[in-house]
Amino acid sequence: MGTEWVDRARDAAKELAVDALQRDRANKEPFVEAELLRRHRLPALLVPTGYGGAGESWATALAVVRELATVDGSIAQLLGYHYVNQANLWLAGTPEVAERLGRPSAQWQWLWGDAVNPIEPELTLTPDGDGYRLDGTKSFSTGASVGDVTVASGTVTTTGEPLLVAVPRDAEGIDFGGDWDNLGQRLSASGSVTFTGTPVDGKWTIGSLAPTKVTPRSSLITPAIQAVFGHFYLGIAEGALAAAAEYTRTRSRPWTLGGLASATEEPYVLAAYGAYAARLDAVGAQAERVAARLAEADACGADLTWDERGELAVAVARLKVVATDAALDVTSGIYEVTGARATANRYGFDRFWRNVRTHTLHDPVAYKRREVGAHYLTGAYPEFTLYT
Repeated sequence: MGTEWVDRARDAAKELAVDALQRDRANKEPFVEAELLRRHRLPALLVPTGYGGAGESWATALAVVRELATVDGSIAQLLGYHYVNQANLWLAGTPEVAERLGRPSAQWQWLWGDAVNPIEPELTLTPDGDGYRLDGTKSFSTGASVGDVTVASGTVTTTGEPLLVAVPRDAEGIDFGGDWDNLGQRLSASGSVTFTGTPVDGKWTIGSLAPTKVTPRSSLITPAIQAVFGHFYLGIAEGALAAAAEYTRTRSRPWTLGGLASATEEPYVLAAYGAYAARLDAVGAQAERVAARLAEADACGADLTWDERGELAVAVARLKVVATDAALDVTSGIYEVTGARATANRYGFDRFWRNVRTHTLHDPVAYKRREVGAHYLTGAYPEFTLYT
């Protein structure tokens, strides 16, 4: 794993930590934060060296996402989604597409957003000369409004084929709704986007999502995005526990009936921190194994089999289950070890819980438990969808 890049992420996280609470409350589009990511050259981390990028593995990319999440879950989501959106170029695209779009993506540190929410009506792609005209609306389009390029999924009106295409942010006919105003992940730029006759150059077509054309390699997009989820849930929980620990050490008071001089001597407080720290350590070890497996699967290239892809999908589902449960428990439980005064709005500890509570509803974790259980009992792998 590239420790240099984790160090860069740590430096970026220090900058984000300075005003994390104030930015969360301001709820603005994260243009400044996106530029911070570019300044630290994190967007091109995964781009292969042949296209001018750093050529790092998914293990490094996920570690970077986890590091950023300790201070700002929104920006960790923004970057994590970017890595997955951008990776479509070499996972689902041809070498020509990867060269055409990967090289400027590395050179200019392009940030990639998405408009592919599969549970909404599909966007339409109407053939027009050598390309298409893109029409329709997606309610959730993380990163599109502040990124440089958006990956969109649309159905060709004449053939019914589902395609992935890339659309530059400044293309005509794009309207960003600016309507992301949710409980948490407030700076993830996840508002709506509407395309009205937006031109799509045929050379910016990435690949097909038709079931007969999907390969184990191109389908890695789904376990990759779910692995991103697990890593930034874990990072948020680690950040919450660290913030709580600092508060306990410097501000918490021992309970009057305990007869102790310091909150750090309270046996119940110590036991709670011990349980949380041990739990996050275990989830962290699992996250690192999953990251390594994703990197190995990616390195297999066209030789990756559906069985190998299936084993990875189950491992990722397991991570999502335990990371979701641990993050929700830790981010709500920190108040038990910090005390009533820690609920003051000036500390803003609630943002950790709000962030994981919001994003863990992305797709029901109960279905991930079901996938894990089905594999355990019957050996069945999750079928490929944009959620599994």
